[in-house]
Amino acid sequence: MDRAAKIKSFAMTNMLLEADLDAIEKEYQIDLGRSNRNISNIEYTYYPQFPSTLRAEAKKMSEHYEIFYCLEKTIRELIVDVFDASGDPNWWDNLVPDAVKQNVKKSQKRELEAAVTPRSSNPIDYTTFGELSEIIKSNWALFGGGVFTEIKAVEKVMSNLNSLRNPIAHCSPLAEDEVLRLELSLRDWFRIIA
Repeated sequence: MDRAAKIKSFAMTNMLLEADLDAIEKEYQIDLGRSNRNISNIEYTYYPQFPSTLRAEAKKMSEHYEIFYCLEKTIRELIVDVFDASGDPNWWDNLVPDAVKQNVKKSQKRELEAAVTPRSSNPIDYTTFGELSEIIKSNWALFGGGVFTEIKAVEKVMSNLNSLRNPIAHCSPLAEDEVLRLELSLRDWFRIIA
């Protein structure tokens, strides 16, 4: 066996072992400490003090959080893109419902009063998931046809997603049926986009 073949064989064997160890960690809900990521001082000091069952549950739920993080951020980006394409440079003032703008101002004020770093300079980043749906529906002339096909479908899918978002955002585990419902709702979301 030549040198290149030996190196390739070594690398493939290593990859197979890593995959087996990943499966063992997942099946037994353990961490074998193989991660190369840097562990923060807080995580190193405090995280081990939580029960292992809770840490395993948190790891499992983090997958759902990541999905919602990406979904919510892409919906905000979609709204901004559609409004920017409308040609209205003052779209926040002219196209966003007044109730949403008022809630955003309250959220921004709460952050200022709490003396924390503002999460964003963009007001849309202060909207709730439900408010994103309201923005889309109240501007259906811009979103209908070109982005989405049916307003009722948008209402239904976003309502389902919002219901599933609540336990994820408020640190409650999703039941097995709700995990399936989340997957189906995500499929529905991508299906309703024109």
